[in-house]
Amino acid sequence: MSKKADKQAKPPKKSKTAGVAEDVFASFDIEDPNIPEAIAEAAMTSGGYPYDTKMKRKDYEDALTPLQLELLKFQAHVEKTGERVVVLFEGRDTSGKGGAISTILERINPRHARSVALTKPTEAERGQWYFQRYIQHLPTAGDMLLFDRSWYNRAGVERVMGFCTPNQHADFLRDAPEFEGLLVRDGIKLLKLYLTVGREMQLTRFHERKHNPMKRWKLTDIDLAAIGKWDAYSAAEEEMFRFTDTPDCPWTVVRANDQRRMRLEVIRKLLSIIPYEGRDVSVATPPDPNIIGSGFDFLRPQPASE
Repeated sequence: MSKKADKQAKPPKKSKTAGVAEDVFASFDIEDPNIPEAIAEAAMTSGGYPYDTKMKRKDYEDALTPLQLELLKFQAHVEKTGERVVVLFEGRDTSGKGGAISTILERINPRHARSVALTKPTEAERGQWYFQRYIQHLPTAGDMLLFDRSWYNRAGVERVMGFCTPNQHADFLRDAPEFEGLLVRDGIKLLKLYLTVGREMQLTRFHERKHNPMKRWKLTDIDLAAIGKWDAYSAAEEEMFRFTDTPDCPWTVVRANDQRRMRLEVIRKLLSIIPYEGRDVSVATPPDPNIIGSGFDFLRPQPASE
């Protein structure tokens, strides 16, 4: 897509905070069927999101089909050349990891592309080297693997919720870059995606999960616990980026307040990691730099000065 589908959206603006008072967050009650108006109104632009409105469904669908055709070419190249592609989807709860993965896999050959979402480790797995249970899922030549959360559980939910010790967390931050370096040096194409949403958007999505019967299955005890741990997750993000955003294995940050834009830009980013035969440069364009970026400064934009 040449960004024609986005022309009806308001142009990007400088990042600024949504301005919701802390007492509004403190009074948020997920059991209340009515979400606070201040949170709902600030959701789209929360966290410095650069667009004021959601992408229209028709524009999204018009852009998605050509990109999915490009994914088929991309996959054919991976199979033909014996490449191995691993994509990590990380990010806060409600950031849209599962939806992005489903959109990528929707049209391509399931024999050579799959997703993995591991549950909590078994007793046997707890006795293994931490990375061991992930290694067994790595792809063979010609295949693509998408992790719906990955070994970075230890840097996020395990750290925040106390599911690992401080020493285990420190060991992980030291070992993860070395582990990923081994994968890359062995020829794996590793793409680490961190999907980020603003605080108001996350609360809005939690609230929808609670009160929409079709989405209630998505709401977990971990989600409920996360509502009051925004700052703890922010600290964990910062520490994770400081240790694991490396030149060989950098993080790609994806602003995900609008899930339609996010999915399109994630596909564009994936298509950019390997040159492939038959690439349509009018479709497989570079990702929107307002949505896709790198580094902690892009993850946590500073408020614009008034």
